[in-house]
Amino acid sequence: MAANTSEKSGSHTRPKRPQGRIPLSKALELVLESIAGDNSEVEDLSDIDDPIEDVDYHPPQQEPSSSEEESDGDEDPTPQSTEASRGRKRLRGETYGYRSDHSIAILRTPRRQTQQLESDGSNDDPEEPTPGPSFQRQPMQGRGVRWRAAQLTPNLAQFEPEEETELDREDWTPLDYVNQYIDKDLMKLIVYCSNATVLARSGYPLNTSVDEMYHFFGASILMSCVPYPQIRMYWSSALRFPAITERFTRDRFYKLRQSIKVVIDDDIPEDLRECDKFWKVRPFLDRILKGCRSQTKPESVSIDEQMIPFTGACPCRQYLPMKPNPVGMKNFVCASAEGIMLDFELYQGADALIAQVQEPGELGLGGLVIDRLSETLHPGTKVYCDRFFTSIKAVNRMMDKQVYLTGTVMKNRVSEAVQKLPSDKTMKKNGRGTSAQVTTEDGKICVVKWYDNKPVLMLSVVHDGQPEDTCQRWDKKQKQYVSIRRPSIVREYNNKMGGVDLIDRMISYYRMSVRTKKWMLQMLMHFTDVALANSWLLYRQDHLVRSTPRKGIMQFLEFRMEVAKTFLAQHNNGQEDSTDLSEQEDNTDHSKPEKKRTVKEVPHISVRRRSNAHLPEVVNLKNAARCRVTGCSGKTRVRCVTCKVFLCLQAARNCYTVFHSS
Repeated sequence: MAANTSEKSGSHTRPKRPQGRIPLSKALELVLESIAGDNSEVEDLSDIDDPIEDVDYHPPQQEPSSSEEESDGDEDPTPQSTEASRGRKRLRGETYGYRSDHSIAILRTPRRQTQQLESDGSNDDPEEPTPGPSFQRQPMQGRGVRWRAAQLTPNLAQFEPEEETELDREDWTPLDYVNQYIDKDLMKLIVYCSNATVLARSGYPLNTSVDEMYHFFGASILMSCVPYPQIRMYWSSALRFPAITERFTRDRFYKLRQSIKVVIDDDIPEDLRECDKFWKVRPFLDRILKGCRSQTKPESVSIDEQMIPFTGACPCRQYLPMKPNPVGMKNFVCASAEGIMLDFELYQGADALIAQVQEPGELGLGGLVIDRLSETLHPGTKVYCDRFFTSIKAVNRMMDKQVYLTGTVMKNRVSEAVQKLPSDKTMKKNGRGTSAQVTTEDGKICVVKWYDNKPVLMLSVVHDGQPEDTCQRWDKKQKQYVSIRRPSIVREYNNKMGGVDLIDRMISYYRMSVRTKKWMLQMLMHFTDVALANSWLLYRQDHLVRSTPRKGIMQFLEFRMEVAKTFLAQHNNGQEDSTDLSEQEDNTDHSKPEKKRTVKEVPHISVRRRSNAHLPEVVNLKNAARCRVTGCSGKTRVRCVTCKVFLCLQAARNCYTVFHSS
């Protein structure tokens, strides 16, 4: 029955596996045929359930197969033979003193991969490289790295710190710190684009000015410091906020809020819109980025992700469930240990990062981010990151640029090192604080495994496990803090890694949150918060260096309110710039709110019918009023002198005789 089934199967059906053992002579014949260059298809022996008798094979360590090489990187490297996962036994390949590495590779390689190796080997042109990784050019990639239990011997470049003699911040005010990111030129650009866009779309001028735009941002900052449930409550009679309401009316604030623009959409070419998803706010982002890059670069920095909270429709929305704000736009940030943002890159996809990185090669997304954010760092800088960014390829790429990585790492990215480290059960049995380490043969890369509540795997080219110190950890059984041993790499990582988390925490205290469906407005508010947080952290750092008393240093809330009051008090002393479109006669009409016109009450019906002095008058109105006669759809500017009721001419002829009884 089984034979009939195999005969009826098509040519594409895989032949049934042999039930018995394959003799050794048959295996040797297949090996010799493959070496002799037989063009016939080689039978795949990697799926045989039973092993060959008297065969002892150890896979070669120096020349792994191409599929193993391709599995290195940010993805989980999958071994070639999957017999262990399928319950099959591994083949052995050393036969009675005869050993051939080539034959072993053919025995362990499936048919499709064997054909790919043969096609790749046919390219003999030295000038045109073969696609895929090369062991000769990358001897330390992935599973080709050899590890041993030894100390780390780093060869680091000397870091040269910057001199700040040219930038003296001795007498700076809070506004001077903020002007590094948001200056008057940026406000002029926003005013120009907002006025031009509103005029082109609606036909009515917005007539905003630089002063009014400063007032708008100042009011938005002040609202974040003194939050109300609704924005309209700042203009209510019971909760009126004079610092805001004296500058503009509620409708004017809403009008500015919905009309703010950073670019003129029609001036942006189509190709730029396709390659940059955030082109609507790109000038604002570039100005903030310029201020971040102007800061002094320290010796140690951290790189991590930051989420810009937004749940509406946007060009590139991400979901990170472990973040406090899981939905929004992702921003990769490089920050100092003090929390000052030094560089950032908004995530628009891996293709956008590949276009910005020179020779991306086979770097994963984390390696591309590290390469991009390290462009402005000085040689000798130490970078700390989490396991999303850390990989062997990223470490080697940064070592070529004299930038040195340290961070947690996934165990599948250093699988060979994990095999030479103690298992989790062994370290748990030895107790908390147990650590072990291995290094590469050249001593440049170190992997440390430390057991706390659970095992932690770390990779570095700067630090290793020595010297150890102690740290306090809570013990659930003893219900008290206990001292455990801690490697040096863990201590340095904890001290230098929290920069991005610190600036995120500062922003979350007084976030300029607005309920809006426009992602552009949310981006403007977020990066304004970034500018304020960066300014205060730099302000506090300067005063701590000068040994200023603690009471003499403004807290973050005081700093924000001081900036808001300064923005609300901004004026140009009557000198308007020629580039503003607000140089019209009614420029100052919106700086001070107009008094509301009183509405005259319509007289009682007895008064309206008591006299015959019901004469029409023409009223100067911006828009025509609707006729008050029931069923009349006409519009007019004529109203009755006595009744103050608007009537069209046709209705006036009919109704004046009866004193507007209708």
